[in-house]
Amino acid sequence: MDAKKEIEVLVRAKYPILYITSWEERRVEQAVRDVALGLNRQMHTWSVTQGMQPAVRRASGPVKASSLPGELEALAQIHESAEFTVFLLKDFHPYMKDTRVVRLLRDLAARLRGKAQTLILLSPQLTLPTELEKDVTVLEYPLPERDDIETQLTDVITAMVDTPSVDMSLTDELRESIVRSAQGLTADEIESALARSLVEERKLTVDKIIEEKKQIVRKTGMLEFYPSSSSMKDVGGHDLLKDWLEKRSKSFTDAARDFGIPYPKGILIIGVQGCGKSLVAKAVSSAYGLPMLKMDVGRIFGSLVGQSEQNMRRAISIAESLSPCILWIDELEKGFAGMNGGVSDSGTTARVFSTFLTWMQEKTKPVFLIATGNNVAQLPPELMRKGRFDEIFFVDLPDTKEREEIFSIHLKKRKRDPKKFKIGELASITDGFSGAEIEQLVVGALNAAFFQDREVTFKDIKFEADNQVPLSRMMSEDIAELREWARLRARPSATYGEG
Repeated sequence: MDAKKEIEVLVRAKYPILYITSWEERRVEQAVRDVALGLNRQMHTWSVTQGMQPAVRRASGPVKASSLPGELEALAQIHESAEFTVFLLKDFHPYMKDTRVVRLLRDLAARLRGKAQTLILLSPQLTLPTELEKDVTVLEYPLPERDDIETQLTDVITAMVDTPSVDMSLTDELRESIVRSAQGLTADEIESALARSLVEERKLTVDKIIEEKKQIVRKTGMLEFYPSSSSMKDVGGHDLLKDWLEKRSKSFTDAARDFGIPYPKGILIIGVQGCGKSLVAKAVSSAYGLPMLKMDVGRIFGSLVGQSEQNMRRAISIAESLSPCILWIDELEKGFAGMNGGVSDSGTTARVFSTFLTWMQEKTKPVFLIATGNNVAQLPPELMRKGRFDEIFFVDLPDTKEREEIFSIHLKKRKRDPKKFKIGELASITDGFSGAEIEQLVVGALNAAFFQDREVTFKDIKFEADNQVPLSRMMSEDIAELREWARLRARPSATYGEG
């Protein structure tokens, strides 16, 4: 049900006390004012700075001076007011710890029940004493929906369309991107982001909306906003994984919902260290045009009882409020170490993990989860169950063709022409090298050449390769075991050939 409609129904049904949680005072106040006007009721608002506006004429007579504290005086005025009134008290949650306030609210609930009077408490956070749980109805006022954002965007375009120095033309694709990116922001934040875009860029862009979302993440400390500095062109190989991701690039649109496609849940990428798992995760953000949030599970765990579980729920709530977005968890098995035995932490890890698993299974918001891991043995079996992820991919060491591609990418990135470096020969002599190790060969060769004040050559890279022992040789047994596990349980990320 629409939030405004729900408020109207509860007011008409004579619910005595409503508690609305929202950061958007202006939107909620306007909604309550519309409801009161539609029901022909007088509306009064109260805040600790402004007092009761307008002043309440009590049923027993005119307004009287009072020596009571502001919050108690407000409740006293409501207690003695006439019918057909709606009261909106802003930021009343700090006073809910006062036993006198709690008692007065309980008295009001009994007095207002069945009468054409409604008390509405508005606050960004829920603070509800146990004594009031049966007397208060809690509503969570949602952030602007797609239609609300469309209307707000149209209003901005209409207001600025005749401004000569600003380009207000929007393609259908850009309009869709702006509306989609603005979901998860308050109306005021959307207004600020659009205004900043017009001031800085002289046109409407998605980037400034993403900047506004970065602010939300910075203020919480639970998640990290990760810039999408990589693209799929920076990822060598992984053709099957790239193809899978590309085919789902349109699955976050409304057209996909109309077609019957649910929001993608996410993928688990496991494999050999240094073979591009994290790079793929970063590139997806850029390819999909969605903000990426990185969850460091270590930040979730707190020292107080119940704090870790609360932090996990908070992090999930932040990610959902910023949806559609990508949530990246790197080295997942280390974050939930101990789930398969080990040091006891009184069940904290198990409870946090349970909260995370339930969200993965039941989530309805468009949060695309990308989890990466190296050690399969440490991954809890519950994580592998169908429905948690859309797919599990295995990333193996690059074959000869992929190594050529990786060498080309890193040489081009450093402004060198790959044709001058015998890429085919380099790929042949680096059998067993991971993508990260190949990058370090190029970096090491550049350092050696720079120290000698000359240009880097094929021989420099070959020298680095001849003097480096890849991780695959030192951990050949572990890699063989990982490949055997993945053969029956995961999809390969690439069509691997020789090498």
